[in-house]
Amino acid sequence: MISFSAMVNSWSLLYDELKMDESIDDGMRPWGHSNYEFLINNPDMTENRKYKYDEDAILKELNDYIAGTYNQHYSAGDDKIQTLDLIEACGDGEAFCRCNILKYASRYDKKGTARRDIMKILHYAVLLMHFNDKNAKRETYPQ
Repeated sequence: MISFSAMVNSWSLLYDELKMDESIDDGMRPWGHSNYEFLINNPDMTENRKYKYDEDAILKELNDYIAGTYNQHYSAGDDKIQTLDLIEACGDGEAFCRCNILKYASRYDKKGTARRDIMKILHYAVLLMHFNDKNAKRETYPQ
């Protein structure tokens, strides 16, 4: 059972984490708003963006992984046709990507390659977004 004082302390820590540092006056943040609220309302302020779960490092790793796949055997050079190009020419690009996401998700860490499986899932998800954008009206997100 969690005691009331432990809950109060947890909420206090959360408040302190989100509370704006009033010692910094950059002239841009209205006092009384949290750093989190400021970042949400000002997405262009990337130098101030904080990633709680190291998303920036993970996105860099994913970018490096994807770039590395272009040096592998099935990619036959810069301007060469890849198998995925042929699959998309048949109209099956989206289905192929979805199936590969399912394949790598269902075998996740069964071969001792958990991180590599996740990278493959994410890579096929990025490819799926490409083919979805190409084949359908692109969604927009509220600002």
